[in-house]
Amino acid sequence: MNAVSSRFLPTVATAMALVFAAPVVVDYAQAQSAQMVPTRDGIPTLAPLVEKVIPTVVNVQVKAKVSMAEEQQADPFRFFSNPRGQQPRERTSGGSGIIIDAKKGYILTNHHVIADAVDIQITLHDRRQLTAKKVGSDEGTDIALLQVEAKDLDALPIGDSNELRVGDYVFAVGSPFGLQKTVTSGIVSALSRTGGGIEEYEDFIQTDAAINPGNSGGPLVNLKGELIGVNTAIYGPGGGNVGVGFAVPTSMVKGVIAQLQEFGEVRRGRIGVAISDITPEVAANLGIDRTEGALIGRVEKGTPADVAGVRAGDVAIEMDGRPLRGSADLRNRIGLLTVGTTVDLTVLRDGQKRNFKISIGKPATAQLAKLPDRQSLEGASFSATGRGEANGVKVTEVEQGSPAERSGLEVGDVITAVNRKPVKNLEEFQTAMKGSQRSTVLHVQRGDENSVVVIP
Repeated sequence: MNAVSSRFLPTVATAMALVFAAPVVVDYAQAQSAQMVPTRDGIPTLAPLVEKVIPTVVNVQVKAKVSMAEEQQADPFRFFSNPRGQQPRERTSGGSGIIIDAKKGYILTNHHVIADAVDIQITLHDRRQLTAKKVGSDEGTDIALLQVEAKDLDALPIGDSNELRVGDYVFAVGSPFGLQKTVTSGIVSALSRTGGGIEEYEDFIQTDAAINPGNSGGPLVNLKGELIGVNTAIYGPGGGNVGVGFAVPTSMVKGVIAQLQEFGEVRRGRIGVAISDITPEVAANLGIDRTEGALIGRVEKGTPADVAGVRAGDVAIEMDGRPLRGSADLRNRIGLLTVGTTVDLTVLRDGQKRNFKISIGKPATAQLAKLPDRQSLEGASFSATGRGEANGVKVTEVEQGSPAERSGLEVGDVITAVNRKPVKNLEEFQTAMKGSQRSTVLHVQRGDENSVVVIP
């Protein structure tokens, strides 16, 4: 994608305009009986569906912590005399949410809407205002689950996004620019959109139903009145609606919700393979007549895939009996499974199908609480860097008054090298630190600045 992706949501032309096109003849009675677009006085209308959906959509207002680096980046013309000594500030932002369980008070929204929140306020359709607690959140899919205590809530039923076809009518509800209860309509423009760099795990529904800032976390609804996607991003050069919006499909959302309810996070495992899509040229070289599936380029030793017997050069075509569209499809499905889950993977090898039962394994080390024998870094925790951050190791915690704070480390620092040797992950960082002598030089990216921190 060449334009800028925005976090603020959908766009577009109305579905009803097509109904009135002169060459089209529609039997409205038949459409209504088939539970298509209802009519009023013989005129197609979405009003009955919208009236049922709107009470399930809420406005989300968030107060969140903002680091000094983030605030300076947002407003480069503001300066701070002592940024190191100041505490994080608060920002206010908003979005939309969807009530999915009236009894338990569960509300679905986007991770980016409530990220770093210190206070989350929900405004219901009847204007009641409630404080919500975060049940869990997943940055990889941009899905978050909130909970409120309230009676007389209306919930939106969750539909099956796997049943969608390009051209199906849909509508979006949310609070664009703070305008609550805004409804826009359109069609499904495309399915299984990936590679946009918007999320870590992408399988988007693309729609031209208008989505704008404030629609984030709101529902994309089919003509059965079911949730089939959570609006999460738009694609446009100016950050506004140009008719290309993206929603996380319910096929992905359901798996995320289950883990957020149980763990408060998504605990992803892995099988230990490097995969890629199959181009026509690759298919020809492999002697196969298909471009769907995922080519396994490498199998890590000792991983579940290796133990099961999967080899480099295999082409994964099915998982648990369902066809694989491409490498992103396989990655997304594996990424929503917990450690210990067993999957059936079907591959092509030398023109023959082979089936493997693979138990999802633990991911590589995601966080490091401390470094043995390095007292100068006590009180600091480290993790892998996230999407959009520099390669290296991120400082996730620095205890006040600890040796790590006295050494000069700050939360948010990204350590990119140790004694000028680049480190890309926690394992490399640990190895570099074990092999380093005293007075080690850490190369650190702090905000937009690069600096060094010397630790004894």
